[in-house]
Order: sequence, then structure tokens, then C-alpha cells
Amino acid sequence: MQCVRVWRALSAARTAGHLCAWTRAQSRAAATRLLDLSGIYPPIATPFTREEDVDYGSLEGNLQKYNQIPFRGLVVQGSNGEYPYLTEEERVQVVKAVRGSMPADKLLMAGSGCESTRASVQLTEKMAAAGADVVLVVTPCFYKGKMDSRALIQHFTKVADRSPVPVVLYSVPANTGLELPLDAVATLAQHPNIVGLKDSGGDISRIGLIVHKTQTEDFQVLAGSAGFLMAAYSVGAVGGVCALANVLGREVCELESLCVSGRWEEARGLQQRLIEPNAAVTRKLGVPGLKQAMEWFGFHGGACRSPLQPLSEAEALQLRRDFTSSGWL
Repeated sequence: MQCVRVWRALSAARTAGHLCAWTRAQSRAAATRLLDLSGIYPPIATPFTREEDVDYGSLEGNLQKYNQIPFRGLVVQGSNGEYPYLTEEERVQVVKAVRGSMPADKLLMAGSGCESTRASVQLTEKMAAAGADVVLVVTPCFYKGKMDSRALIQHFTKVADRSPVPVVLYSVPANTGLELPLDAVATLAQHPNIVGLKDSGGDISRIGLIVHKTQTEDFQVLAGSAGFLMAAYSVGAVGGVCALANVLGREVCELESLCVSGRWEEARGLQQRLIEPNAAVTRKLGVPGLKQAMEWFGFHGGACRSPLQPLSEAEALQLRRDFTSSGWL
């Protein structure tokens, strides 16, 4: 927690000109050494009204409840926040709203990735100005056939060079059709302003190898799903960005605690109970499933923005079965 306060203090001082003698590289290297990502982050949903406007009142209600759960922080404008369907102005405004309702000792990790490097740099700067402590930058993928290691290393390096805050790489092949190559991760881990990776691919051997290949760097790996959180911890991950934490936040944090304390038998039992509901709100039913489950557990899911559609009756029944079978409903 102290590291976040130090990072913010340094950022504020630089903005005010009080540390103008610091070079950009020195300040970023210091922030990297101080920043600890360990813990659980829900990638929060963006509630919408029936007219598909951002529902800031419902968002505020969710934030007040999340503030009572021992999360390390929140991911804002990630995949579960429907960021591809928001305008740039909306993306930045949502981050500002979240920052205003978050405790100062929790990290705000904001999604700032775009298809072009130029746009990613510009949005990263705006997210930092809006209050983000860290940015989460997804792999560009529209021209995925040309997104080899050379292109991706150049892209992320340019973003990190210009970012006022630390950068976390984001590999989510289910959505992008592109996995950030291991050699690119190993190279990028050496950048003083790139502090980690969110890996949503679910390949535990890959996660373990990334941890091994980057162990000499100040580089941290976050599991991108509660479905393989225990396994990721066992090979060296430091935390998780887990969609299921929007619904079962305390339980996902409990799994983290069990893993960190080495209580593997208890962790295994809890992990097994989380697998079905996690799959339901991710690969099976996606954001519409997540938002419906949030409603059942006292949060505001709200409508999705078109073209995403609400669950069908059959899908809603399946979702309920997936939560009921493990005793959550």
C-alpha cells in the first residue's frame, strides 16, 4: 500500500514541477521498483441504462460495495468493461468517476490499449491524467498477421516510453486471436516502465515459463481468470484480474489468501468450486452472463451496449445451474 502512495506523491510532485531535476527514466525506474501488483483485481463492468448510456449512479453503487472487499485494486475499461463499445471520452470519464470513489490505497489499473501505437500513447496519457495508477495495454490485433514480436516490442516500448505511469501488458487471445509471444514478453520485461503482464490464455506452463524467464527483472505476472488462479499462484503469479471477482469477490480474495499462505488443500477445494461459475461468466456466456450474475448477487450489472445481447431464457437457466451446482445460489 505504501508503494502506491509513494508513486502518487512522486507523480504529483513531478506534475507540480517540484522534482524537475529528476529525469524521466529515473522517476519511472523508482516507481517500478516500488510498485507491488500482488492481489486480486475485478475487471469491473460498465453499467448501462436501457438507453445504453453509462449509468454512473449504478457504477457508484458497485464501487461502494467493492470498497468493502479486500481487493488490491480495480481494473477499469478492461474487456469486461465493454471498452471497445465506448468512445474515448466515455472511457476516460469512467476512469475519472472510479478514481473519485476509490480509497487512495487501492490501485486503479486503466485499460488504455488501442489499435495504433499513436492512439495508445495518447489514451495512456489521458488515463494517467484521469487518475490511473497503472495502465493495462492490450495487444493490437486487427492486423494480427503482421503483429509479430518485432512489431509488438516496438509498440509496447513506445507506449511505455511515453506513459506517465507504469504499464502492464495484456495478452487475451480469446478476444484478440493473438497471444503475446514469450520472447516479446521477456524483452519487454526489461523496460523500466513495464511492470508486469496480465495473461488470460490459461496456459499454466507458459505462465510458469514467463515467471522463470523474467525472474531477474522487476516483473510480475497476473492470472487473467479465477478458473486457473491457484495453478497460476503455484508457478509464481502474484495475483489475478478475475471477472468472477465482480460477483464472488470475497471468495476469490479468500482463494488468494489460501494460496499465499500455503494452505493448498483448502485452496484446492475452493478453486474447484469456482471453476464452473467462472467458466459461465467468461468463455461460455461472457459479459452478458457476468452482468446477469451481478444482479443476482446484489450488484448493478445493467444492460450491455449493442451489439451485445442479453441472455436468452435458456442461457439464464444454464447460468443459474452453473452457480447452483457449486453451492453459490
